[in-house]
Parts: sequence; structure tokens; C-alpha cells
Amino acid sequence: MTFTVKAKVWKYPGFGGWHFFTIGRSVSKKIKNLMHGQLRGFGSIRVKAKIGKPEFKTSIFPTKEGTYLLPIKADVRKKEEIGEGDIIKLKLTLVNV
Repeated sequence: MTFTVKAKVWKYPGFGGWHFFTIGRSVSKKIKNLMHGQLRGFGSIRVKAKIGKPEFKTSIFPTKEGTYLLPIKADVRKKEEIGEGDIIKLKLTLVNV
């Protein structure tokens, strides 16, 4: 199952400078329903993400607000010139469906 989503990139204020993309509620709800019973540690889900040309494997993580977070790897941010506050579109494919 593949989704195309759009949102703003934000940077975690703590150590490490991780950048994230928050998947909206409606898509997050669909993902949660599809993956019920197939969750990994901390409720994570394996995915393939594509931003521009780069495609990479990662996991998305649930939030208390009912959405999922996708960490954006530094090499992808550099290749696509993505920074905090940028609005990006990505293609997200669930790996274990």
C-alpha cells in the first residue's frame, strides 16, 4: 500500500538535530488500521519513503496525537536540499502489507 503525503519538515529541539515529517491524521488512521497486529517495537512500522529521487527504508513511529512521524535521513536532506520548515511531498510505501 502506497500513500502520497505532504507536510512541513521540523527539527527535534534536542540532541542530534533529527528532522521529521508528521504524517497527517487521516493517512495515519488508514495506516494504523492496515497494520493492526503487525507493529514492531514502540509501535513502529517499516516503510520505504521517496522524496524527490532518493528512496530509502526507515520506520515510522506513532505519536500520542494519533499521527506517525517519519525521520528524514541527513543524506536525503542534503541531496534534495531540504531544511527545517520546508513543505515537502513524499511517497510512503508500507513494507509488510
